[in-house]
Amino acid sequence: MTDKKDPSSWRLATKLVRGGLMRSEFGETAEAMYLTSGFAYDAAETAAARFAGEADGFTYSRLSNPTVAMFEERMAILEDMPVAKATATGMAAVTAALMCQLKAGDRVVASKALFGSCRYVVEQIIPRFGIEVELVHGGDNEAWTKAITSGTTTVFVETPANPTLDVVDLTHVCGLAHEVGATVVVDNVFATPLLQRPADFGVDVVVYSATKHIDGQGRVLGGCILCSEQFFEDHLNQYMRHTGQIISPFNAWVLVKGLETLELRLTRMCENAAKVADFLADHGGLDRVLYPGRADHPQHELAMRQMSSGGTVITVDVPGGRDAAFRLLNTLQIIDISNNLGDAKSLMTHPASTTHRAIEEADRLELGIIEGTLRLSVGLEDPDDLIEDLDQALGRIGG
Repeated sequence: MTDKKDPSSWRLATKLVRGGLMRSEFGETAEAMYLTSGFAYDAAETAAARFAGEADGFTYSRLSNPTVAMFEERMAILEDMPVAKATATGMAAVTAALMCQLKAGDRVVASKALFGSCRYVVEQIIPRFGIEVELVHGGDNEAWTKAITSGTTTVFVETPANPTLDVVDLTHVCGLAHEVGATVVVDNVFATPLLQRPADFGVDVVVYSATKHIDGQGRVLGGCILCSEQFFEDHLNQYMRHTGQIISPFNAWVLVKGLETLELRLTRMCENAAKVADFLADHGGLDRVLYPGRADHPQHELAMRQMSSGGTVITVDVPGGRDAAFRLLNTLQIIDISNNLGDAKSLMTHPASTTHRAIEEADRLELGIIEGTLRLSVGLEDPDDLIEDLDQALGRIGG
């Protein structure tokens, strides 16, 4: 008979609710919140053994904490990757996953379509340390083939990309990278661990902003890095240990509870997004509607090979530029104007003036982020209410 206490034998919903569960002697049903900076030892020898790595146990919450450990183990079980390390934010996860393995003389190849802060890290911060960076169009396999050559040490991609929803062929990119000994890091935030499993396509390191769908209710910040034991020991362990990127126990506890309802929320949000995307595409008042789940998405076939659903985010181009885009945003009655995403509440933002403001205008235009571009994160409201809200707002943009 299968041992049901082995998480690898559990189905998805059980992993989301019970993965990493660790009860104290009080037998609490909800995960405990350990709001402590340090830990006491029963003897000096115990402290010495823990610091030497000769005994299990906690020493300091900058390094590890029981509540944080529960979130990390649940993420590792969910992603089916050996190691998960929680960070204070999604950008902390991205930065740590890259910087822990890079040194002067290394070479990074990254996709051009990235979240604004991710692109800033890749394009502005990393080169300061004597690291070469080349950016390519993520959907162009030939461009990846030309760029990932001998000497490339790290490849970084975001798929689907923010906000252009470009999709990267992970099998192709990982094959090229591994031929030259490079590590592939993927930001999987739009797809979540439920819609896309990058490790199945050969990805070495997966990063998340847990602030988004994993919390999913706009409460806390958090991030997560998933990797192999070897990558952790060779690169991430000491970097995390000494740079203090760790998440707070309270935020980790909120994220643990968020994982319990992730499948339920995400299923409904994806259904809503598909319905709203169909409405927007049929409306006729927009220059462009992008949604990976629709057959008219330029990379729909690839997206559906890698993802189990089209996701929760839709990107549109409004005719009339920034003025028209702002008029649409300002006349919304239900959907909030916000730069967050993956929330239970539907949120819409103008990337050129918010999330991608730091990117040069010429670079934004090259990516297809124009002044009329809007990104819609679809939430848990009734989709017909969202459609009515968008319909009335679209009717006013010509005013």
